[in-house]
Amino acid sequence: MNHYKTLCLLSLMLLNTSVWAYGSSSSSKACEKPRFTEFTPADKTTVAAQSAFSFEASSITNPKSIVVTIKQEPVTISVTPKNVGYLVQGKLPVSIKNTAARVTISAESPSGCKASDGWLVNVTE
Repeated sequence: MNHYKTLCLLSLMLLNTSVWAYGSSSSSKACEKPRFTEFTPADKTTVAAQSAFSFEASSITNPKSIVVTIKQEPVTISVTPKNVGYLVQGKLPVSIKNTAARVTISAESPSGCKASDGWLVNVTE
């Protein structure tokens, strides 16, 4: 009888360590990245020099972390809170004319998860 109890105890201990090896799904949180939508003007649209542009950033975006560059040139933007998320607006730099240019966005969430996106516009004179 004593051997039976020992064997049962040993079996339970082995099963218990197997269960703990996998951990709990709630023990680690996934990184939730900001999302960008509603790009205006639309991708690959032809626009005049110094045209306005805008896009929306999701509510998990830290508004102070939003950076917009065009041809590696920083662009001044305004960030306005919306019901859900933020409206970001700016103008194409004066120096961008007669070329294709990518509006590049980068931002992070309050938890530090980084995201980037962008779209292409064709700029005339």
